[in-house]
Amino acid sequence: MTSPATARRLWALGEPVHALTYFADECRTAAEAAGLTGFWQTYFALRAAPLGPVGPEVVTASFYNFAPHFVARRVPAVWQAVTPAAALEVRLAGIDAAARRVLGEDWPRSAEAAETAGLLAVAAEAVDLPGRPLAAANAGVPTPEAPHLALWQSLTTLREHRGDGHNAALLQREISGVGAHVLAAAAGRSPREWLMRARGWDDAAWDAAAAGLSDRGWLAGDELTAEGAAIVATVEADTDRLALAPWRALGDARCDRLAELLRPVRRAVLAAGLWPDRNPIGVPDPE
Repeated sequence: MTSPATARRLWALGEPVHALTYFADECRTAAEAAGLTGFWQTYFALRAAPLGPVGPEVVTASFYNFAPHFVARRVPAVWQAVTPAAALEVRLAGIDAAARRVLGEDWPRSAEAAETAGLLAVAAEAVDLPGRPLAAANAGVPTPEAPHLALWQSLTTLREHRGDGHNAALLQREISGVGAHVLAAAAGRSPREWLMRARGWDDAAWDAAAAGLSDRGWLAGDELTAEGAAIVATVEADTDRLALAPWRALGDARCDRLAELLRPVRRAVLAAGLWPDRNPIGVPDPE
């Protein structure tokens, strides 16, 4: 039986590949050519595009951990620069160029790319859609014909499926978006300064969330209490469990093969410097 550890391992292997759309120069260049300005306009337009021309409330709700005013500074203004349909084209153009640089011109046509795309397609087709808006939106995006773009789209659907489940695990325990960051910082996954800057929270919001978590017995100063550490571990365990269905559909043997195929791709992304150290995503090292 495929275990929750499999879901975590494949997320950790695939996330840097998905995140090329945020960190690769080619993706920013494609976005700028389409009329988007700066990192955050690009981020919100490309990530939210499958949802359609939604407003800041929907983006704040589905992304979960951004400060509402931070989102509202970019959304819905991004849809004046590009339509969601154009943003979907932009992100594929950027990924195409980035993959060719990072992995080589021959890799998109390789047997490995085709095999990886095929395995990921099986998993992506098995995502649970009810209650998972970002997974559902990405599942509705047409699959590109090119294997390297198809595998990126499947990885994106799967990571948003996992993220939707993570949000549900937080919501169940009444942990807010900023509260989740406070716990992540206390657990040592990402520094406070990084998280505040990258998600738009200020000191007042952070300190209020920390005070609330302290009142619940989960924090002692900047450190997790034993109960807080248990809560963090439980949220992560639930996230892995809720992310498991697509990997069960793939099965243990094919999951192992997919991990084997993704490992050198991930290493190439890291070697190219396109996975910033201690970034706010907080993905563990699968190696």
